[in-house]
Amino acid sequence: MLNQVEPKNKGSRIIHILRWAIMFTVPCALILSTLQGDKNYGLLSVILIILAMAPFFLSFERRRPEARELVVIAVMAGIAALGRVAFAPIPHFKPTSAVVIITALTFGPEAGFLTGAVAAITSNLFFGQGPWTPWQMFCWGMIGLVAGMLRNAGWLKSRLSLAVFGFATGFGFGWVMNIWYIVGFIKPITYQAIIAAYISSFWFDFTHALSTLIFLVILAKPWIKKLERIKIKFGLMNNEQ
Repeated sequence: MLNQVEPKNKGSRIIHILRWAIMFTVPCALILSTLQGDKNYGLLSVILIILAMAPFFLSFERRRPEARELVVIAVMAGIAALGRVAFAPIPHFKPTSAVVIITALTFGPEAGFLTGAVAAITSNLFFGQGPWTPWQMFCWGMIGLVAGMLRNAGWLKSRLSLAVFGFATGFGFGWVMNIWYIVGFIKPITYQAIIAAYISSFWFDFTHALSTLIFLVILAKPWIKKLERIKIKFGLMNNEQ
């Protein structure tokens, strides 16, 4: 019994370490790449996907991964990407963040991160790839990762807390993307320029935040209920890590 518990705890520790490594090392790498004017954003996107998949696959260490588990993530990422494309005529009003959060609440932090990252890079096949792609992958991935971690900690169980979190992620996404804009395009960087950048993005961030809140209120309860049924019926990954 002890031998079974110890590997489980060891695996959980590794996954937690990878989560925190992604949260802190990836933004540092993105900032450094932007400062150097690195145009290898395609390579950076691939590296980000690999980082997203590492803890996801490590969560399978005590059992054989099923192909259908990857299919679910692919489907959710596809829905998130298509939702972004469908609402393209309304700038920053999109269901993408809400779909990523719902995925994370049902299937866990790693699934949420991978869904967000894949949704960003696939939807940009329509909007256009560029140096902003890895940043968007990180932002939507982190929304999923944090949502799953908060759910595992016992938060986001009420509709109010979920709505507040969804609204906050809209601003969080925009604030991180502002860092890419400031580092990459503002010369010299002054506090006046930083304040101006954040003020100018307010209405875009507010629209994103409001849309995420609306879609969560409408979609969260019925979608999570259906996804939980699928999860139980087919014995898919859980979010207990």
